[in-house]
Amino acid sequence: MSSEQDANKKKSNAFTIIKDDSTDGHGGYGSGVISLENMSSVIVDPNENKAYVDMGAMHARSEIERRVKIIPNREEVPNGLLYWIVWVNVDRNENGPYYGGVAGSEIIIDRSIKRAYKSMGQHVTHMEKSLKGKIVVDHMDEPSKKLLKDFLVEFNEAMWNNSADELKDALPE
Repeated sequence: MSSEQDANKKKSNAFTIIKDDSTDGHGGYGSGVISLENMSSVIVDPNENKAYVDMGAMHARSEIERRVKIIPNREEVPNGLLYWIVWVNVDRNENGPYYGGVAGSEIIIDRSIKRAYKSMGQHVTHMEKSLKGKIVVDHMDEPSKKLLKDFLVEFNEAMWNNSADELKDALPE
């Protein structure tokens, strides 16, 4: 891999961190609009025992979603593998940035039949909850929660340490 490819790969594995508020209190055009500027999508793959940022998931174009047809019926993907798209919202307080909202949404993929199941309603709801600073991971399996925690800590331990106890309590040691 060339150093340029390596640099691009590292850039694609970065969280979207806080930007200035474009509405900045002026109340004009765009005020009241939900911004996804501070949200990132983390893929948790318990099959390969890894977690990584894939911003393509923001538009249903993550690497795991490519080359499969998304269908709304779980029964049509009986032999699929479980993955999680975790919506992570970064916020800031007096101590700096932290993981403010974290919500995991499942996706079941069977590459042999090029089909995947995901509930679009669940993904949209979890994105919204993450934006609102909610922690929604209780439905995730324990190995996936551990992968997520390890990834968040390794990615930025200061942000992890600055995060609410609710998140720390929801993800196992």
